[in-house]
Amino acid sequence: MRTGFLCTLALLAGTAHGAAVSTILGTGTGGYSDTAVNNPYGMAMGPDGGLYFCDLGNQRVRRLDLKTKRVTLIAGNGKAGYSGDGGPATEASLRAPHELVFDRRGDLYFAERDNHVIRKVDMKTGVISTVAGTGVAGYGGDGGPGAKAQLRQPHCVTRDKDGTLLICDLGNHRIRRLHPDTGIIETWTGTGEAAATPENAPVGGTSVNGPRTIVPAPNGDFYVALREGNRILRIDAKTRTFHTIAGTGEAGYSGDGGPALGATFGGSSQGPVARLAGPKGLALVPGILYVADTDSHAIRKIDLKSGVITTVLGTGKMGDGPETAPLECKLSRPHALLFAGGKLYVADSEAHRIRVVALR
Repeated sequence: MRTGFLCTLALLAGTAHGAAVSTILGTGTGGYSDTAVNNPYGMAMGPDGGLYFCDLGNQRVRRLDLKTKRVTLIAGNGKAGYSGDGGPATEASLRAPHELVFDRRGDLYFAERDNHVIRKVDMKTGVISTVAGTGVAGYGGDGGPGAKAQLRQPHCVTRDKDGTLLICDLGNHRIRRLHPDTGIIETWTGTGEAAATPENAPVGGTSVNGPRTIVPAPNGDFYVALREGNRILRIDAKTRTFHTIAGTGEAGYSGDGGPALGATFGGSSQGPVARLAGPKGLALVPGILYVADTDSHAIRKIDLKSGVITTVLGTGKMGDGPETAPLECKLSRPHALLFAGGKLYVADSEAHRIRVVALR
C-alpha cells in the first residue's frame, strides 16, 4: 500500500521521492498546554507564517509558530459561552469555534457553531467583535447588517477573491455572503430546504443540503462539501452553476481507484447518524482536491483531471498512528485540512493531534 501512495505523491509533487506523516502538535490526549490540544478543527496560515487553528475542546483559537513550536493564545478564555465583544479576544468566551480565515487586511474571522455567529479579531488591537449572527439560532436579516442577522450553526467561513466572506450556514442549508466593508449580509445560495442539488442548477435559488465547507479555486470556482448531502460540488465561476464531482449521496467508504462520482463518504455510519457523516474538510492544490472523510477516518484525494479518488492518509479504521507510513497511520475523525508550503496539515480531531504529511 505504501508504494502506491508514494507513486501518487510523486505525481503530485513532480520531484517527490516519498512522504511521511508526523505530529507537529498534540500528545494523543486532550489538554491545554504548549504541547497539547483538545479536538483541533479549522486551520489557516496567517500572514505572519504562523499556523492558526481552532482548539474546539478548549474553546479557544491558538497560533503555532512553525519555527519555534511555541503556541500562543489568540482568542478565548477557555470557558464555553458568548461574551467579550469590544474587549480583548483572549478574555472572550467562545463556544465551538470551527473554521477560520484571514481577510485582506490580516484580520482573523472564525465561525462559532454553537453561538451561531461569525466573530472577528482585529489583529492589530486584539479586540474581538461579532460581524454576523445575534447569538440566537434562526434565519433572517438578509439585506441588512450581518450583526443583526440570524445564522444557524455556521461551520465555515472563507474569503472570495473580491474580499467578501462566504459562510456555510449549515443549519439553514444556505451559504451566506458577508460584505466586510459595508457589513451587509445576503444569501448567496440555498433555499433552506434539505434537498439534493440538481446538476447544472444555478447558484441562485438552488437547494444545498448541509453545506459544511467551501474552498475557493484560483480561477474563481468553488468546491463545497455537503455533510448531509454526502457529496462534493463544484461551482463554476463562469456559468455560476453547480456540478457534482464526488459522492453518490450514500454513506460508506468505497470507490478508491475509481471515479469519485461513484465513491461514498462517511464510513460505517448508519441510521440518523449517517445523515451527518458526509465529507467535512477540503483543501485545494492545483489539480487536486483533498477531502477529510471524517467518519471513514481517512484523508482522500480527488484528481480533478481524471476524476479518480484514492485514500492518501489513514486506514479507514479509527485509531492513533503509528506514524511515518501514511497508509498505515490510523486517524480519529479528522475534520480539517490545510495545504501550505508543500505540506498537507491535518486536524486529527479526536486523536487530539495536528499532523502533517511532508512531501519530499
